[in-house]
Amino acid sequence: MARTFVLADLITLGNAFCGMGAVLASMSYVATYDRRAIAIALVFLLLALVCDALDGAVARLRHESSPLGADLDSLADIVSFGVAPATLGFALGLRGGWDALALSYFVACGIARLARYNVTAAELADENGKVRYYEGAPIPTSLVMVVVLGIAFMRGDVGDAMWLGSMKLGPFVVHPLVSMYVVSGSLMVSTFRVPKP
Repeated sequence: MARTFVLADLITLGNAFCGMGAVLASMSYVATYDRRAIAIALVFLLLALVCDALDGAVARLRHESSPLGADLDSLADIVSFGVAPATLGFALGLRGGWDALALSYFVACGIARLARYNVTAAELADENGKVRYYEGAPIPTSLVMVVVLGIAFMRGDVGDAMWLGSMKLGPFVVHPLVSMYVVSGSLMVSTFRVPKP
């Protein structure tokens, strides 16, 4: 299988590697509360974004196409821009029962959005094969939430000090800040069009 990989595929796998690194670093923070773990997670997510931008550019520059390219990209993106930001949110304090439901909803929306893109990309493409627009927000926009959480972390506003506090709602606790995940997920599965650069 490795013989079928082109350079862009290896960069895409780098995206997935960085996303998984961010997940593991976030889990390490939960286990140890070592602040360096969150710094590592944030760096990994930045590197994942670089890889995500670079793989397509490299494929176009080298005029390489891969039978695995589109699927690899979607699978890497769900790790780096779906599971990793949700894990980061949990690590930094979004740990109530309703929070868990919201984080799971966000990841499910990311999966659905990427699946829709893969199925509809051919019909959305112009005569040159270039997709003109995204339907729904692209999943890397989830890094906006990562920036918000990174700022909160640097200010020490995580855990019990999470912005907007927490409240008991029925049998579970919810942190209102988790609503940004619900909004992000909902935008991903929406039908509004975002021009593709």
